[in-house]
Amino acid sequence: MSVVFLSTGPPTGICRGHTVTLTELKLCAVDVEKLRSVAKKLNVVVDEKEEEHYRHLLNGLDATNKQIAELPAYVDPRLLPCPSTLPRSYEKLGGTREKNPLNTWSHQTSIHSSSPTDERLKGKTVAVKDNVSIAGVPLTGGTFPELLTGKSEYPIPEIDAVAVKRVLESAATVRGSANCEHFSMSPLSFTSASGPVHNAWLHGYTTGGSSSGCAAIVAATQVRKWRRKHGLSPIDAELGEGVDMAIGGDQGGSVRIPASYAGIYGLKPTHGLIPYTGIISLLPLVDHIGPMTTSLQDNMTLLSVLAGYDGIDPRCTPETPLRKNVPDYAGLLRSWTQQKEAKGEWTPQASGRGLRVGVITESLGVLGLSDEVKAVLEAAIAQFKAIGADIQEASIPMHLVGPSIWTIATRSDVTPAQFDQKAFEVLNKHNPAVVNMFFNSTFLNELPNANAMIAKALTHVQELRAAYDEVLKDFDVLLTPINPRVGSKHPEYDMNAGEKMEPAIGATLNTCQFNVTGHPALSMPAGWGKIPDGLGMLPVGMQLVAKRFDDLSLYKAAAAWEVAGKGLDKWNGQAN
Repeated sequence: MSVVFLSTGPPTGICRGHTVTLTELKLCAVDVEKLRSVAKKLNVVVDEKEEEHYRHLLNGLDATNKQIAELPAYVDPRLLPCPSTLPRSYEKLGGTREKNPLNTWSHQTSIHSSSPTDERLKGKTVAVKDNVSIAGVPLTGGTFPELLTGKSEYPIPEIDAVAVKRVLESAATVRGSANCEHFSMSPLSFTSASGPVHNAWLHGYTTGGSSSGCAAIVAATQVRKWRRKHGLSPIDAELGEGVDMAIGGDQGGSVRIPASYAGIYGLKPTHGLIPYTGIISLLPLVDHIGPMTTSLQDNMTLLSVLAGYDGIDPRCTPETPLRKNVPDYAGLLRSWTQQKEAKGEWTPQASGRGLRVGVITESLGVLGLSDEVKAVLEAAIAQFKAIGADIQEASIPMHLVGPSIWTIATRSDVTPAQFDQKAFEVLNKHNPAVVNMFFNSTFLNELPNANAMIAKALTHVQELRAAYDEVLKDFDVLLTPINPRVGSKHPEYDMNAGEKMEPAIGATLNTCQFNVTGHPALSMPAGWGKIPDGLGMLPVGMQLVAKRFDDLSLYKAAAAWEVAGKGLDKWNGQAN
């Protein structure tokens, strides 16, 4: 005997016409006490004469849930690894000093396609943040497996993230996964489960987070090139293997902040331009991945490879171009520079003619912005003037409110898969920022006006976007600092939570706004600054922001600025 539930929609919990046997109902039956418990959580008392009806309806939901639970896991065939990239193997490097002196690598591979569809990345090596799925390679999310899945082993994905598939299709070699910070929740690089990730320019100092390994792996290649250019002796043993480019993730600044500390180029593209499919998500509203490279040329090429609608990721919008319509950013920049060359404008005195650059006034007044960073930004502004750009101050008062909007719009959804005393003790030792996030989320969700405040913050996201859009009517790009201070020393593990968190305070005050508004933002090397607790020097970056889906303008402004001298070439000869 069986019972057929004829449901009109999800509230009654079962598909129209689905047949559930009485045996199944007994296995998943909801009793009256369960109904009363559900009602109590909603501060409701159900009249006894109505209880049986609502219990009956909950039974339908329970049966529906059971049906879904019994379905086999589904793997979208579009994400399965291409046979031309198989077989695969990997080596776990973890904290092995000899092979991994900067602690940049999580797992090393050497994956390439024997039948790529194009050769845009031929000869290039690529690493991906360790929240990006590579089929057959463990995925750590920068944390311990027990905190990630509740098991003692890391999951091994069956799929390649869309970003991985695309670089393989373009003839790159994927060299493996790069360490990242616990749950991608730190702007500094001491919180990974495998230990601190070191700055390639100065061991023992932060390289920023949460795409820390990506930044340091690319910077290892950058340091080698830079030392050769300046006639300095090689330090290969201190750097380990580097790569040409990496794919980092950014929810509040996690591509741009480490790119700035590492002296490389890091792009947070327009939201939805690059699919996020196959990557551990924090929140779709702010999830981005982007290229991290040693040069603008490589950054543009990698963006063209990665961008375009994939038919899967809901972060993509009607504005996201189909892959066949993705701009050739490098080609378009080349055409633009050739036009300027023909007019005699591609010189240190004229490369910026026609560019309109707005310096966000409020960005120079954020909490904790150091004199060292201000000096680098002032010199960068002077260089824009020197190349003939029209550079002016642009006041956007909401820029200072942006971090609060970002926080309330996103923080309530940051909830752990599991969190108990043991997890607290582990995270308190390694990354208090994660504990703070979980406490924040719980606190916000328990406020009596929680839903109203989150909804209000989301409306202000639109107001914030409109504020930038309005100013961008008058400018091609906006300019801000990125990190408020020059890179700091890694804290000691026996420090308390306050001491560990202190260097991170204010780190995202000029970056997180553009995660909720979706505007593209590029971090590029602008100069050097003295470290706060020693005699060494570390790179300082600047941020360029453009209209949504006008990522090309970032590259134009950056290339024009560098005609008068690249940021890393402003070295004063002081060795670290």
